[in-house]
Amino acid sequence: MSSTTFIPTCDLCDSHKADTSGRFRVLPPVFRDFGASTQFAGPVVTVKCFEDNSQVKALVESAGDGRVLVVDGGGSLRRALLGGNLGAAAARNGWVGVVIDGCVRDVAELAVCATGIKALAAMPLPTDRRGEGQRDVPVFVQGVPVRPGDWLYADADGIVVLDAPAA
Repeated sequence: MSSTTFIPTCDLCDSHKADTSGRFRVLPPVFRDFGASTQFAGPVVTVKCFEDNSQVKALVESAGDGRVLVVDGGGSLRRALLGGNLGAAAARNGWVGVVIDGCVRDVAELAVCATGIKALAAMPLPTDRRGEGQRDVPVFVQGVPVRPGDWLYADADGIVVLDAPAA
């Protein structure tokens, strides 16, 4: 986990339940845990891609520095955007978490990766790498806006996004 003090998502929701400013957001409860870590928090890096994990691969193979990669995969259930090799790269390179609005594969390999990995489902079919996708752009994950530099907190109860680290 990153050097930030982890605050449970339920506590964050209790503290911010009346916040209608848009600075506090909760992702829908549709994500499953695939990594060995089920609790993580850190600053967000974003990728927007559809059935092409070229940008995901490039990022997890670079220094994570305690950040969380949020992938707007358009909710596709047709191709996996992260598998065992990329999950291992994310853990090895210091990514505390990866949240994918899409699928993963190599579930048994991901389960031993020392990073948090949340996605919609498992799908054994890989993507084609066409070099497509955008990094560090505002994205929508299940209809919820997530921006580069936001802070994401995830645990067994859900996923919360704030515009700054929680106090």
